Amino acid sequence: MKRVVAGIIIENGKLLVCQRTRHQTMPLKWEFPGGKIEEGEQPRDALRRELEEELGILAKIGNEIVRIQHEYPNGGKVELRFFEVREYQNEIENRIFKDIQWTMPKDLPSYDFLEADLTLVHDLANGKFL
Repeated sequence: MKRVVAGIIIENGKLLVCQRTRHQTMPLKWEFPGGKIEEGEQPRDALRRELEEELGILAKIGNEIVRIQHEYPNGGKVELRFFEVREYQNEIENRIFKDIQWTMPKDLPSYDFLEADLTLVHDLANGKFL
């Protein structure tokens, strides 16, 4: 099972969402920034590293919001751990995505998110967790 971490970056009541490029797996889908946990890496350390690589920020990783296990129709299994990020240093810069957007939680369902993120997307849109 692939182990993944993602950050729910919150600023002024809005959340940062990121769109994959057309060259990535599941092209043009929206997601929360993050990535795979490397062998021997702690989840918070993995997220800190991923956010620096993808967005150029030094993030203070907050509480774990939720942990989701998802199996894709092709048989791929993933465990996602989502963490709150309310503080970071440096300006956010888009280093790898097709697009990044700040959006209100209620507007999240209008984005074409990865299947594994949909439960969390709907929970956030309905005011849960934040």
